[in-house]
Amino acid sequence: MDDPSSSSYVSNGSSYNNVAATFSNDPSANSDHLCLSKLSASLEKLVNDSDYDYTDAVVVVEGIEVGVHRCILAARSLFFHELFKQEMDSSTKDGKPKYCMSQLIPFSKVGIEAFKVILNYLYTGKLKPLPPEVSTCVDESCAHHACGPAINFTLQLLYASATFKTKEMVLLVQRRLLSFVEKASVEDVMTILIAGYHCHLDQLLSPCIQRVARSNLEAMSLEKELPNEVASEIKSLRMKSQVETEPNIVEEVDLNRERKIRNLHKALDADDIELLKLLLNESSDITLYDAYALHYAAAYCDPRVIKEVLNLGLADLDLKNPRGQTVLHVAARRKDPKIIVALLDKGTSALERTADGQTAVTICRRLTRPKDYNEMTDKGQESNKDRLCIDVLEREMRRSSVSGCMEIETHIPTADMHVLDYLENRVTIARYIFPAEAKLAMDIADANLTIAYKGLVSSKGSSGNLLKLDSNETPSVRTKRLQSRMKALMKTVNTGRRFFPHCSEVLDNFLADDMPDLLFLEKGTPEEQRKKKARFMELKDEVQKALSKDLAENNRSSISSSYSSSSSPKPSTNHKGRRK
Repeated sequence: MDDPSSSSYVSNGSSYNNVAATFSNDPSANSDHLCLSKLSASLEKLVNDSDYDYTDAVVVVEGIEVGVHRCILAARSLFFHELFKQEMDSSTKDGKPKYCMSQLIPFSKVGIEAFKVILNYLYTGKLKPLPPEVSTCVDESCAHHACGPAINFTLQLLYASATFKTKEMVLLVQRRLLSFVEKASVEDVMTILIAGYHCHLDQLLSPCIQRVARSNLEAMSLEKELPNEVASEIKSLRMKSQVETEPNIVEEVDLNRERKIRNLHKALDADDIELLKLLLNESSDITLYDAYALHYAAAYCDPRVIKEVLNLGLADLDLKNPRGQTVLHVAARRKDPKIIVALLDKGTSALERTADGQTAVTICRRLTRPKDYNEMTDKGQESNKDRLCIDVLEREMRRSSVSGCMEIETHIPTADMHVLDYLENRVTIARYIFPAEAKLAMDIADANLTIAYKGLVSSKGSSGNLLKLDSNETPSVRTKRLQSRMKALMKTVNTGRRFFPHCSEVLDNFLADDMPDLLFLEKGTPEEQRKKKARFMELKDEVQKALSKDLAENNRSSISSSYSSSSSPKPSTNHKGRRK
């Protein structure tokens, strides 16, 4: 790719839109600019106006087909010129040839919005305003100068323009990324650094390296996320800076201690909890605290491993690393609801702040795009994980601050077999209507380990039932199994009550009246089956309304907004807990 340092685009900020200002006093230049503007507007119709659809090829982006004109793309991009030239003889005759974006740019995801921005630039020579639904976050206190979505969208533009070999576009995007370097969090600067490295943009890479070197980002993170040569350069810069600022102080590194910590991290990488326990037992001077093992696991390990580490009971959940972050802060950047709910279930505080005053929900909001947060989910489909993380954290913050983390009691019948029957039915119906939320609750309670069948169930069922007698099972073993099952289901229900109380209330009322007969949807006359299925759909509607009520309550919450804002908000700023 061309070296951007040889151009004045970055230093002078030149672009198509600034040409007129340069020659404002030259009538002929103004005339040329007017002609170019008209040409640009005419070509833009080919991109945006369906009445001018004369496309001869299709690019599929995120499952959406976008029509393109190969002659224009080939003239504007050497990449497309070479691509179309190679495939000229093999083009389809019956239809337009199709190209998949994931194959054109296999090393990075480029979304439909980013591709349309690139396409508009190729046709018109103008960089259109970035769509806010994918280039801003859902934290209303954020100015969006350097939040996660703003950076990630710009990186999509960089990867696409670099791949398509459109030098001018690369330079424009690079200039925007350079403006992020000193404003963004160091974690986000790392993503810019990696992009600069892979796209061979030294003018972008150098300031990113300098910024990361000045930060207190752990050496472990450098080694884990960066190419070896870049990580080594950052370490060298740090060492040189320390010698220059404190020439008389030589920091001694305990190599044996470092080795033990690295071994603990390697055990986590290998998902080997037994090895982790063995290493801890053999070492009297290194603990999970010293290795910040839970922080490491929350950033890099499978959720199952994190849960097993939590079950050891050896970690301080609110311990802050040298950068002032708790494990929940680290998990919030990852935006995995399984990890977040597991930590909250073990008692970690959602109210803790980072060194710069952010709570976990603030971090999560500043990494979430409006497009993802406002995505509508069909009934019975899994909820959007970005919104799920935010909703769970916001509800937990209100719960912690208002109720003092009081335990929620479940009101259920007292007879054991009836209790188990009730819980089985309740969890099963929840799995149908709220699959993502139900799965989270079941994962926390380990209830999924004993699910041996799917579908609507009852203890009176005839197949695959956990209550069915096993001739090889002794009474004591059976009792122990049922007690374990009941405990897991009870915890599943309590977790649902804790995070989705209105939905739980609807289920309470429904189970009390209609559930026993409804479980036999396929039994009875056709008319009875029709009525039962209609009632089941009514249940879906009722629960969907309850979920909306949960979300509306989050909207109205002033408590949430006070914790999601920065530590020193502007007095005139109205901090809402949720984007409308």
